[in-house]
Amino acid sequence: MSTIIGMLAAFALVIGAIILGGTPLRYVNMEGIMIVVLGTFAVTSISFTFREMADIPSQIFRLLRQGQKDPSEEAIKVLRIANDVRKKNDLMSLEKVIPKLKDTPIFQNALQLVVDGSSAEDVEQMARREASTLSQKHMRAVDFLRRAGDVAPAMGLIGTLIGLVKMLGSLDSPDQIGPAMAVALLTTFYGAILAHLVFIPLAAKAENCTSEEALVNTLYGMAATSIRRQENPRRLELLLNTVLPPAKRVTFFGK
Repeated sequence: MSTIIGMLAAFALVIGAIILGGTPLRYVNMEGIMIVVLGTFAVTSISFTFREMADIPSQIFRLLRQGQKDPSEEAIKVLRIANDVRKKNDLMSLEKVIPKLKDTPIFQNALQLVVDGSSAEDVEQMARREASTLSQKHMRAVDFLRRAGDVAPAMGLIGTLIGLVKMLGSLDSPDQIGPAMAVALLTTFYGAILAHLVFIPLAAKAENCTSEEALVNTLYGMAATSIRRQENPRRLELLLNTVLPPAKRVTFFGK
């Protein structure tokens, strides 16, 4: 939500300034928009495969839609599950818990392996590989946004050069100088807007979400492995706190 609010506020400020300055239609130039917007996506796509390009929009949408899971809350959740299993002394009791974990597929799959009788090593490896694969997918989405943020100003500069060439070629036709100069200036404007109000902020937010998700998935893997080994949940609490940032560390069992 903060991402949407921030972007809307930034665009509102820019658009408001344009409207207050009068004649907002002067800032609309289809030639410049085509050079910057379509050019940015065309150049950025060179660095990615067709399959990645088809998958990237859904990955970006997923990252921004789901928001960030609080590592502290997730740590408490897995400790509660581990403690319940410990009290019942029955790994099969997880069968009632697993269907409720649809929003955490990595933890759900890891616990399913526990129920199926897989070794602790297999559970740990599966969780780690699944988390790594997901993180790599999300980082490709981040790479796309970063790359687009680099390309957009460059396309704006290319549009500026095109406009200047047209302007210099129209010095004997004064009525052509204005439109050519408009292309030159507006493409730089479009490139800056696209990079600094869209792609770069989204890349930073997506990278932050990916980093936080990787931490949470690490907690899931550690918890599932500990449950499979039937370790004391108090030990699991200590282990989780070794990977949690100091401000996010939890106290489930008290001191």
